Amino acid sequence: MLRSLAIFSGNANRELADEICRYVEVPPGNSTISSFSDGESYIEIGENVRGVNCFVIQPTCTPVNQNLMEMLVMIDALRRASAGSIIAIMPYFGYARQDRKVKPRTPISAKLVADLITAAGATRVVAMDLHAGQIQGFFNIPFDHLYAMPVLIEHIREHERDSDLVIVSPDAGGVERARAYAKRLRASMAIIDKRRQRANVSEVMNIIGSVTGKVALIIDDMIDTAGTLTQAAQAVMDAGASRVIAAASHGVFSGPAIQRLRDSVLESVIVTNSIPLAEDGRQVDKIVQLSVARLLGEAVKRIHHGDSISSLFI
Repeated sequence: MLRSLAIFSGNANRELADEICRYVEVPPGNSTISSFSDGESYIEIGENVRGVNCFVIQPTCTPVNQNLMEMLVMIDALRRASAGSIIAIMPYFGYARQDRKVKPRTPISAKLVADLITAAGATRVVAMDLHAGQIQGFFNIPFDHLYAMPVLIEHIREHERDSDLVIVSPDAGGVERARAYAKRLRASMAIIDKRRQRANVSEVMNIIGSVTGKVALIIDDMIDTAGTLTQAAQAVMDAGASRVIAAASHGVFSGPAIQRLRDSVLESVIVTNSIPLAEDGRQVDKIVQLSVARLLGEAVKRIHHGDSISSLFI
């Protein structure tokens, strides 16, 4: 067991936190999380953390505001209990899509969240597959940006070993990500030209590259309402692909996402457990969830011992 190390978890993803604790061989930190009758979050740390390296595991997924506030209150409680260091581990960073002003008089909420986490008392942040990499620059404390790519690629290699793969980027913004997968899987690449009409609504216009007769693997960082993904999958099949599968780091699956995936031409949808699957998502056979506990657990170990974690970045 690692000494002077404690791992605390909010309510957002207890299963992932427990897996990380088992990997690190440290019992879950003793804390009580409750709410007042009006909804205010209340947290009490049930053990001595003076001088201890404390890791708080909390993805800011649905309900986003509640989980974010819960994490901030826990960080504040640890700071006031004289914790040696407080590392916020956010497998999924909520508000990451609001990383810039897209219209006049709109907020940059990702920067606001960064300021809140820092003000609460976090000394370091670990996140995975940010929607926008520049969010790292919003923090004035050390920030480690991990990628789920090794976990996803291992699964794809195992199950699509003999397939003629083509890696498909669902939009121009994901080209760099698709190129990284194509390089490691030694596959060709295609890009979908997408025109967005309004928030959460998109229209596929054209496919750049050949997908005819190949197994198309659509790569994205997150799947929210699944509108973009299902339209892209249909466009790829119409262009002559033999099968279509998808992989993403974060399965947000909000709104009509689950029903859209059920009705789509997608053969399988691979996501990680950075966000827990809702009950309706667990009932969809084509959704495959992989664990990133080992990846995050290794980051915890290396940060605690002061070792480099650069090899985990890719």
